[in-house]
Amino acid sequence: MNMRRFLGVGSALVLAMSAAQAMAKEVSIGYVDGWADSVATTNVAAVVIKEKLGYDVKLQAVAAGIMWQGVATGKLDAMLSAWLPVTHGEYWAKNKDKVVDYGANFKDAKIGLIVPEYVKANSIEDLKTDETFKQKIVGIDAGSGVMIKTDQAIKDYDLTGYKLQASSGAGMTAELGRAYPKQQSIAVTGWVPHWMFAKWKLKFLEDPKGVYGAAETVNSIGSQQLDKKAPEVAAFLKKFQWQSKDEIGEVMLAIQDGAKPEAAAKEWVAKHPERVAEWTGK
Repeated sequence: MNMRRFLGVGSALVLAMSAAQAMAKEVSIGYVDGWADSVATTNVAAVVIKEKLGYDVKLQAVAAGIMWQGVATGKLDAMLSAWLPVTHGEYWAKNKDKVVDYGANFKDAKIGLIVPEYVKANSIEDLKTDETFKQKIVGIDAGSGVMIKTDQAIKDYDLTGYKLQASSGAGMTAELGRAYPKQQSIAVTGWVPHWMFAKWKLKFLEDPKGVYGAAETVNSIGSQQLDKKAPEVAAFLKKFQWQSKDEIGEVMLAIQDGAKPEAAAKEWVAKHPERVAEWTGK
């Protein structure tokens, strides 16, 4: 009887320890739901962490400021959507001593004016003399960073008569989608990484005056506790990096075309075992 009781207590202890270990094997990652690159990158990383590293992953959709605050306070373990050094420069300055920068998961991120490859214009300066654009630039949400920079570009490049049409991300791509098959000239405010580069052949207009700034990187940022809490996840984040805008574009376009983010991520991971092995060694 005593032996049975002892075995029962032992089994309960083993179960409790297993439950504690299972709870410990979870990481939380913040992302911004309205950013196509944030959704794609975060979901692919989550699938790799689950399938290859054996951790549960809790994804938290939050605003950019709350995302940074969450990682800085340890309420979130990581985020993969830090635009540096300019776009999130203020967040970095405020929180850099409270977080760990694991480096870029995407290089050559940038904002600017984007046109289809078929148009003759190659520089923002060309818009002054190219009448096919009808003195219109299709924008996104008023007050966003790329819109503020475009107002500045209209002044700095002396694009007299040009109007910046405020819209939304979806509205901008809808206009681009209508113009593209007709081979019409259209200039839009945009950024890379974005799924539109996977759907259409596009180019940035050169910006010799540097109004839009230099290329940025999108970095993976961890809490100060992540290295100890989940060393395998921290090691993965140091190596996790997209090779090109086309690689991440494959995932973003699948989501844009209707796939659930996790399903699109799982499909991409299954199709690219060699890339996953580079990141995880598995």
